[in-house]
Amino acid sequence: MTDLSLGFAAFAAPRAGIVAMFCDDKLRFGTASAKALGRAMDVVKRAAKAENFKGKRGGALVIPVPHGLPIERLVVVGIGNSEKLDPEDVVSLGGAALGHAPGSAREITIFADRPGKNFAPQQIADVALGVRLRGYRFDRYKTKIKDGDDKPAARKVTIAVSDVAASRKAYALREAIAEGVVVARDLVNEPANVLYPQEFARRAALLRKHRVVVEILDVKAMQKLKMFALLGVGQGSARDSRLVVMRWNGGKKGEAPVAFVGKGVCFDTGGISIKPAGGMEDMKGDMAGAACVVGLMHALARRKAKVNVVGVIGLTENMPDGNAQRPGDIVKSMSGQTIEIINTDAEGRLVLADALWYTAKRFKPKFMVNLATLTGAIIIALGHEHAGMFSNDDKLSERLTKAGKETGELVWRMPLAKEYDKLIDSKFADVKNTGGRAGGAITAAQFLQRFVADNTPWAHLDIAGTGFDSRQSEINKSWGSGWGVRLLDQLVADNYEA
Repeated sequence: MTDLSLGFAAFAAPRAGIVAMFCDDKLRFGTASAKALGRAMDVVKRAAKAENFKGKRGGALVIPVPHGLPIERLVVVGIGNSEKLDPEDVVSLGGAALGHAPGSAREITIFADRPGKNFAPQQIADVALGVRLRGYRFDRYKTKIKDGDDKPAARKVTIAVSDVAASRKAYALREAIAEGVVVARDLVNEPANVLYPQEFARRAALLRKHRVVVEILDVKAMQKLKMFALLGVGQGSARDSRLVVMRWNGGKKGEAPVAFVGKGVCFDTGGISIKPAGGMEDMKGDMAGAACVVGLMHALARRKAKVNVVGVIGLTENMPDGNAQRPGDIVKSMSGQTIEIINTDAEGRLVLADALWYTAKRFKPKFMVNLATLTGAIIIALGHEHAGMFSNDDKLSERLTKAGKETGELVWRMPLAKEYDKLIDSKFADVKNTGGRAGGAITAAQFLQRFVADNTPWAHLDIAGTGFDSRQSEINKSWGSGWGVRLLDQLVADNYEA
């Protein structure tokens, strides 16, 4: 949620509110910024010297009520070496510029130029994207908010540019991506008493207004498909499970789609293998993979991506009532493979087992990428900086890695090998749903690989460390990060659009 409106205007002398501008590590400013500030630039230079401000990337100089200007505050954001700015660096600059304005500020102007070679329209669009992402708040359930910087205001952000029309055109695509991230963040941040499987499915169905074809499969439909792995997870909940299929047909008619599959456990108690009470409230975010898929479908549809895309999300709750599945139970998946339940808290892989098989068999996609907050083990391995990536396809892995570097949503490839399969062989069924503590993220991926039909190119992204309660940055101050929307949009844009 955000009360931020964003627009573009030509450079002009500031008249009110907060003004932000950029300088490099040699304390040089863009020509248009300097001209707009006029004699007040002397104040900026003296303040920089007094504060020993060097213009390093990420640094900021804040000048309250600057002499000679009718504004509340002037913010100078350092960009470091202006010749070595990656796209993600530029996005972060937009977030930093907004971040140094108090939350109660109603009017903010950002001078989007730099010394030497000026920002291109696409870079200005990236600055605007950073502003939108940094401006996100989720406070719909707060009835009492203290006055001061924490009190939100309806904010108007104007980005001053040399070419208004070109900047607006470039930002149209970035705006669609920002909306997709916001959709995903909102879903992850919602409490589980509000966002249960049926309500999640209803919200996914809102994509129909953007010409996304949405199907919702209820319990009866999934029983007919023999999705007993997915249904077994939800049988202890008072809330029925759902499978949602979303299709964006922006490519050539009949061309095979690309596919994204998300784990949507709307709340995970662990089931009979119940989790400790401490921190269990975070398990409302165990549907971050499904949230990403919905946000991605929104972004692709809004920017009218020229590609056929399928998004599939399995929605359920893992609750421990008298009907819940037990350790030792054996269930039969849609694939026909039988699964011995060793730990009911290893439930996400059961949801994905049926969702992956269904997606591959029905749609025969060019590839599948699934996202899931699947294992704590991946956090032990990679922390909160990278998502774990497991894949049966080198080209898909390389493309995901490249997209991650371009967006800052980083992935790190982890191993898959036959030797790990032995850890999930069962004495009583075809496979068991855990292989013990050693290599837990790997054995989870090995489990999923058994349900990738027809040798479909596939990647599994374990986003337990990035999907919620993740690393804070200049463009994300939210508990629910919306991680993956930008990564996968970039993957599609770079490699699969007509």
